[in-house]
Amino acid sequence: MSVGPADIAFATELFNEIPDLNTRKMFGGLGIYSNGVIFALMQSDSQLLLKAQDAGFIKTLAAAGSRQWTYPRKNGAETAMPYWTLPEAALDDPDMANTLARAALALLR
Repeated sequence: MSVGPADIAFATELFNEIPDLNTRKMFGGLGIYSNGVIFALMQSDSQLLLKAQDAGFIKTLAAAGSRQWTYPRKNGAETAMPYWTLPEAALDDPDMANTLARAALALLR
């Protein structure tokens, strides 16, 4: 399964306050960029994730119910990626989604 036009429209509408927003399909999912900086992903199952490497921002996301993206390797070991799920509440709240996206971007620049 891969993201489709409706998924892309949802992501771009949700993050409508982010400057120079663009998307790029990749690996069945979607990279979400601002001014050439990737700050979010949409997985092929339409799950949105924000890039987070700063401990304070990670705590903010975790407190809001976010989970870190992990996946199992062939040897069974779990690998953690620097992406966290967008809090469930932010999926229905563009103000919250854009606030979190701006926070992610500020720490990536």
